[in-house]
Amino acid sequence: MPAAAVDVVVLGAGHVGLGAALNLQARGRSVGILDRLGEVASETSLGNAGIIERQGIFPPAFPRDPIEVLRAALNRDPRAHIHYGALPAIAPFVWRYFLASAPAPRLASAKAIASLLQYCNSEHEALAGPAGSGALLRTGGWIKMFRSSRGRDGAIADAEQVRPFGIAFDVLDREALLALEPHLGPNAFGAVHFTDPLTTSDPQALAKTYADLFVARGGRILRGDARTLSSSAAGWVVTSDAGPVQARDAVVSLGPWSGEFAERLGFSLPFGVKRGYHMHYAPRGEGGLNRPVLDIEKGFVIAPMTRGLRLTTGVEFARRDDPPSSAHLDRVEPFAREMFPIAERRDQAPWLGRRPCFPDMLPVIGAAPGRKGLWFNFGHQHLGLTLGPVSGRLLAQMMTGADTIVDPAPFRADRFS
Repeated sequence: MPAAAVDVVVLGAGHVGLGAALNLQARGRSVGILDRLGEVASETSLGNAGIIERQGIFPPAFPRDPIEVLRAALNRDPRAHIHYGALPAIAPFVWRYFLASAPAPRLASAKAIASLLQYCNSEHEALAGPAGSGALLRTGGWIKMFRSSRGRDGAIADAEQVRPFGIAFDVLDREALLALEPHLGPNAFGAVHFTDPLTTSDPQALAKTYADLFVARGGRILRGDARTLSSSAAGWVVTSDAGPVQARDAVVSLGPWSGEFAERLGFSLPFGVKRGYHMHYAPRGEGGLNRPVLDIEKGFVIAPMTRGLRLTTGVEFARRDDPPSSAHLDRVEPFAREMFPIAERRDQAPWLGRRPCFPDMLPVIGAAPGRKGLWFNFGHQHLGLTLGPVSGRLLAQMMTGADTIVDPAPFRADRFS
């Protein structure tokens, strides 16, 4: 007898998997979540900057200016770091990412992701209310800070791109910036303040409140290896520590492990990862921050978290399982110290996360082609926290035959063929 017989088993207990599970549950499906650690948001979902990026419409672009490409290739751009030994393995993905960063395909991706982002705040609030997690969601937006007039021009140009999508922002001079964040250093020239996004002081704690709601509504979270998934007469079966789990449908939300998992099932997808690090710091003196602040010219974020001030780096191009390196964090930390009120490190070593992504920076959401009862929901790049609830809603609508909140076509898995 199976340990659990459910309508749907969701593979992966990050923000994306939880969003799918809760939305399926709300539509009358019995749901189990299987995770290799049996703990929610303990991998990629744990370590982000805590921003629900309502403004995150234009995907992070691979540089196209030859000088910028050269600087990045020589590891002279603090916004990115390259593991040279990984280049032969990751070059096909990087090349497709470069092509997808051209103006026309990037605009197409922006229009697609904007359709989901318009609901990211309201979908989080719809879960946070019954989950009792309202205290973990902060209003007040976040800040994109610049150090120079050139940085100001770039930040304003980026902000103007999203204005047509209904994104609110204020341009701040130094005086207005310090009125919001008085502990910034002398190199803080000004900023763009995006006022709409919500932020959280603890992404994992937020996920745990959602998981508690899921369990309270009858869901089960089980520990097990997703690689044991196989087809069965009734649909799908996967092995958990408590025994086999039988389900009619299976949802793949395994974050950076999703591409490898899909390949094992016979799918060839242009899947990649963009790695990043974080470190927590004690505040210096009476200093602190009221909201996350991105240093746009150095490519890192400092965010106020329950564990201290969290520094999150930009992108590290490496293979998913390459050994962690402190090089990227060590490189940007001096810039952070001159700008932010950070004191000693609070973590023994930098935390490493892996952002799952496709070259067009759009997730795959929907049916796995040719495999009845198998569904994909992964590849959310930097927006897993942001899009977890709304992409879960879209997937649940597709799985239950309901009208969809947005057009799902841009997110189909066969768009790369």
